[in-house]
Amino acid sequence: MSLLINATILSNNQLNNNHYLMKFNSGQLAAVAKPGQFLHVKCGGTTDPLLRRPISIHSVNKDDGVVGLLYRVAGKGTKLLSQKKPGEILDVMGPLGNGFTMPNTAEKVAVVGGGIGIAPLYYLLQKMTAENITCKAYLGARTAAELLVVENIKKLGIDIQLASDDGSTGFHGPVTELLKDAPNIDRLYTCGPLPMMKAVAQLAGERGIPTQVSLEERMGCGVGACLACTCRVKTAGDNQYKRVCADGPVFNAGEVVWDD
Repeated sequence: MSLLINATILSNNQLNNNHYLMKFNSGQLAAVAKPGQFLHVKCGGTTDPLLRRPISIHSVNKDDGVVGLLYRVAGKGTKLLSQKKPGEILDVMGPLGNGFTMPNTAEKVAVVGGGIGIAPLYYLLQKMTAENITCKAYLGARTAAELLVVENIKKLGIDIQLASDDGSTGFHGPVTELLKDAPNIDRLYTCGPLPMMKAVAQLAGERGIPTQVSLEERMGCGVGACLACTCRVKTAGDNQYKRVCADGPVFNAGEVVWDD
């Protein structure tokens, strides 16, 4: 069920140079949102920018009716969003898209996030923690400063391993290198840069680990009508295109054509 809501902003905190964590009050959204879904957010008060921006649902507190959005300032729309203050109204549409399939309670799960890719994975970690599912987080970024919400993940009681491209914290190198030595993984979830997700998908395929990926594409309408956000997937006998907004953004890693 998709809703069109004017929500009150509670906070909009800057985490580093260009990443922000916004929280707003919407019991309606909190009640129906699923990990991996996203919201279509109106960033300004005029028709410039005209299009809404797709932003992953980062966190949900159903008891308080609070929803969180973790986002990166990447253009005019998100710059306007970063300037919004507590008490202002946020125009959002959602939840949209198909989210992650929750694992069985007996499965051992790993999530792999690269940079802003932790945005949709954190709500998944929240849900798995609440259901007492054993999970471990592997997070990577270019620098230590770009590793996001690490302390929040630790507060969930989740074992976390870090990697940075420049060696400023954790393992010096791609986070996927940590995954190569990880034992006893029954299921994987990943979101981040395309090369990272491709590497995770390849490793998972070699080990026969069911894996879901959350893809990011530029979107227009957000509901599948404009066909602006397609990706190639494997089908019997040939490949076809699916809409990231409506058929995704979560896909099984094995169905994505990574070398398009």
